Amino acid sequence: QVQLVESGGGLVQPGGSLRLSCAASGIMFRSINVMGWYRQSPGKERELVASITSGGSTNYADSVKGRFTITRDNAKATVDLQMNSLEPEDTAVYYCKVIVALKGSYWGQGTQVTVSS
Repeated sequence: QVQLVESGGGLVQPGGSLRLSCAASGIMFRSINVMGWYRQSPGKERELVASITSGGSTNYADSVKGRFTITRDNAKATVDLQMNSLEPEDTAVYYCKVIVALKGSYWGQGTQVTVSS
């Protein structure tokens, strides 16, 4: 059974940093095509924050470019999101997502990130 476990959310002041981690289990790491982070704030649709392919190609939302960095460890089937210079607008529930060859997409349960003074 595929399972994604996220960690690292919390409360941080504007300008601060957080690191989110997502560990995938029940999947052979070499079958994971894309790993990514999405976020959803109240009243808004879920949006892509950043993604990374098995080859290391990355994609970022314009709003986080230069502030967030996504990395993955294929051997451990983990994907991390380093978030720097956080802004109140970054407040949301952050979700991990993986796309697995021949199986489809899987989502984590979400972790709350709150940026507030």
